[in-house]
Amino acid sequence: MKAVSVVIPAHNAAATIATTLASLAGEAEVIGEVLLVDDASIDNTADVARQAAAQLALPLRVLPAECRDAGAARNVALAQVLHPWVYLIDADDLHLQGGLRALLRQAENQPKAGMIVGAYRRRVSGQDRQIKIPNGYQAACLANASAYVKGDIRSVAVGSVLASRQLIGDTRFPVGLAYDEDTLFWARLMSTASLAMTPQPVMVYEVSPARSDDRFAINPVRRFLEWRRELRTLTNCGIPVSALKTREGLVALKIARVHYARGDLDIAERFLAVAAAAPKRRSEAWRCLRYRLKLAVRRRLSAPRVELQGVL
Repeated sequence: MKAVSVVIPAHNAAATIATTLASLAGEAEVIGEVLLVDDASIDNTADVARQAAAQLALPLRVLPAECRDAGAARNVALAQVLHPWVYLIDADDLHLQGGLRALLRQAENQPKAGMIVGAYRRRVSGQDRQIKIPNGYQAACLANASAYVKGDIRSVAVGSVLASRQLIGDTRFPVGLAYDEDTLFWARLMSTASLAMTPQPVMVYEVSPARSDDRFAINPVRRFLEWRRELRTLTNCGIPVSALKTREGLVALKIARVHYARGDLDIAERFLAVAAAAPKRRSEAWRCLRYRLKLAVRRRLSAPRVELQGVL
């Protein structure tokens, strides 16, 4: 049965898109369409995708777009999906054989669930790391959404979730954010979703530490304020402000750590202050304290030495 619409945003992904599509080929029996959003690519992403899909017998539709934004590109496809289940994956990630079937089986086992969460493997700079198994989810929708925003339960990856088209409805990814747009999208879905989980890994999430850190390094204050403004809109789906403030602290700490590592101590100090003021778990409180101490030591060591003229 063709039950799944696959959504792939792609910008200059000619080098990886054929491999991503090939990883989906074993699930062709359940895939009704693959919507590739070719977002302002200047390479031959669309041609490579069409050629690969033809060879793999995947039902590809290329949707041209000029979003220059991953969230907005996903939204283009979400407005056009035709099948009851939606699976999102990025153009440089890999689906694991049998993953979609595992998610669909869990949906059959729990027919009230609108969001099925699978495990995934992290691959950092080409090196396989640990498998992340979903845990900590509860029956209560808002409790899950709040805990997810706060980081109390394991985050999901784009590519590890199967969501019903009915659940998604008019919900869309925030547009124009440098980071965390997927967290805000999943939190909105969780606020009304009945969840099901499977421990089977369903995808490989490719992580580039340098690229991830760059998101926090460019225009950090402006980008943080834009993100925080969007984060605060989650109050309209019932997520408490206290949970959102905790999220602000987590993100501020990430930004501080990146700038500390890159030697921008003034920006690091500003974001550490935000992180320190936010509600947090003990582990984050310790990280804040540790970085503030490291920052103070580093400032002291880098301060210009003043030679004192002794007077006898």
